[in-house]
Amino acid sequence: MSATRTARTVRTLLAAGLVAGLTATALAAPAVAATAAPQAAPAASAKPSHALTQQALDAAVAEGVPGAVAQVRDGKDRWTGTAGERNGDDRFRVGSITKTFTATVLLQLQAEGRLDLDDPVEKWLPGVVRGHGHDGREITVRQLLNHTSGIYGYTEDPGFQEKVFGPAFLEHRYDTWTPEQLVAIAMTHEPDFAPGTSWNYSNTNFVLAGMVIEKVTGRPYGKAVENRIIKPLKLRATSVPGTKSRMPQPHSPAYSKLTLDGTGPVHDVSDLNPSLAGAAGEMISDANDLQTFYRALLKGRLLPKAEMKELTDTVATPLDGGSTRYGLALMQTKLSCGKEVWGHGGGIHGSTSQAVVTRDGTHSLAANLNADWTGDTQPLLEAEFCGTAPKK
Repeated sequence: MSATRTARTVRTLLAAGLVAGLTATALAAPAVAATAAPQAAPAASAKPSHALTQQALDAAVAEGVPGAVAQVRDGKDRWTGTAGERNGDDRFRVGSITKTFTATVLLQLQAEGRLDLDDPVEKWLPGVVRGHGHDGREITVRQLLNHTSGIYGYTEDPGFQEKVFGPAFLEHRYDTWTPEQLVAIAMTHEPDFAPGTSWNYSNTNFVLAGMVIEKVTGRPYGKAVENRIIKPLKLRATSVPGTKSRMPQPHSPAYSKLTLDGTGPVHDVSDLNPSLAGAAGEMISDANDLQTFYRALLKGRLLPKAEMKELTDTVATPLDGGSTRYGLALMQTKLSCGKEVWGHGGGIHGSTSQAVVTRDGTHSLAANLNADWTGDTQPLLEAEFCGTAPKK
């Protein structure tokens, strides 16, 4: 994430997911050197209805992103576009899109009567959320999922940032982090605010959510995601890697500059131990699977009506000037033309992703940029859903 909080980075960094902690892997910075950013291929193959979306992909590459990919489903129409150094079936690290999978599992467990989202965190994780004013007795599981807990985000810790997001990443990229270690980092800081009194994006919330799933089910949260979502929906490109550092094929390289200001050489950061993100952002998928997941979710295929109502019960956020509200790991965004889309974004080293769908589940888009210091997915949404040409 960037230290420069422009309107563009506020959406990408805070709204997008794990990137909200990537202060050292900036998204608003000078473009990539020409040697690292191949020119976009002509958009001749783009269908007229998606020509502006292709232009937005091309524009991202022109700004310095090495490669961009997007897929769209609109009724029976399916379209895939690429620009630069990408393939249409690339798999990529989805960052905080993982959060929606995590929240969906917890809502399923509630529907089965195995927990209540209004349970205090202390009930499931006794003594874990304690320190410097944090108190799990006063925080509910629901407040973890909608980021109203006030719990400090471990990805904001300067020591963690230096080791994981700066140049030291190259030395520590294969380190394993346990959820307990990540939460312990957060507990060395004071809360952002008293529970339920405000909103702030915190990756610690979803590390804890994954721990709650494990406590309730007796198995790692990733197994619940696999058995309850990935297998039933036949998401063949989607995985919960745990500590596996290698990306499955097919995939394009993921690039980062590993600096605060986005200057310096470009590094291939494709391989990393994703335990640094855990249930907050470790998953891998592709654009096709992400659309399948969000379309199924918004159509009510994964949750009963009562849980769907809770999933889409949103709270106000400061994102995009207040035009983005946050449900239970599901963002409701009003675009410039007045249309609303639901979904989530995600960022992790060398990867910026977005997946959204209309409330009726009929028109969806999923996209990925393989850089983390430049580029923005918002123009893709505006192009596809509003017909807005990207700015030159």
